[in-house]
Amino acid sequence: MKMERKLKVCLISSTGGHLAQLLQLVPVVQKYNYFLVTEKNKTNLSLSNKYRTYFLTQQERKNLSFLFQLCSNTVKSFFILLKEKPDVIITTGAGSVLPMCILGKILRKKIVFIESFAKISSPTLTGRIIYKFADQFYIQWEELQKYYPKAKYRGVIY
Repeated sequence: MKMERKLKVCLISSTGGHLAQLLQLVPVVQKYNYFLVTEKNKTNLSLSNKYRTYFLTQQERKNLSFLFQLCSNTVKSFFILLKEKPDVIITTGAGSVLPMCILGKILRKKIVFIESFAKISSPTLTGRIIYKFADQFYIQWEELQKYYPKAKYRGVIY
């Protein structure tokens, strides 16, 4: 008798509003083998008490240490991918998710991007980059269709 392998899902986002949106997806993915990846800060350390969670370094593009943080997150993302071997990577952004999504695509993982709820009339930088290679791309506001013509509108996740 052949055992079916359960789909493995990586939910990844930066902290703050992106993470709040991502956590709205937990009820949808809890029937699968899933884990979280987010930036580490004092507001979200308790996530690991409830979910299998990996933490990246919080990065800011305007910070002088951005390049170091980006390299650090790229290495961490690579090792998380090797350890967990997810089938699908779902993200709501922002910048710290780029290494995971790019590496995931190279490793032939499915990439699902959900553009930020906060972006009603203009795209995010992360969205513009990931749009080029995402397997599925969703927008939460119809106004964004002009920036992402192939995106799917399914309403808001809240």
